[in-house]
Amino acid sequence: MKDENSILYVITTDNPEKQYAPLVLAQTAKMMDLTPMVYYLGTGLKILLPGAAAKIKLGSFPSVAEMLKKTLDMGITIYACEASKQMCGLEDAPLMTGPKIVGAGTLNDLALDAGATMWF
Repeated sequence: MKDENSILYVITTDNPEKQYAPLVLAQTAKMMDLTPMVYYLGTGLKILLPGAAAKIKLGSFPSVAEMLKKTLDMGITIYACEASKQMCGLEDAPLMTGPKIVGAGTLNDLALDAGATMWF
């Protein structure tokens, strides 16, 4: 069922410059009483490896680890693609605490149900 007040932010890369926008937008959406969701796919999953996000800090922004923690603390669901874990050779690697590991079909379901989807 489509939820016009939900926004799905999909992160497909581990490029440091592309980590902030989806998290800032998700946090902003939550403050606007919208329902944001964040989905990590492909090499974006590498950001969720323990310690990886702490190494990324651009400008005067907090580290990506701090941004992820705040996102989770705000009650925003973060998803991690299980198929991407396998594709990146990370099937045995633990991810940071918080993200829900889900199947690839979940992305399709979330995209179909979201009011809007943004890709990074």
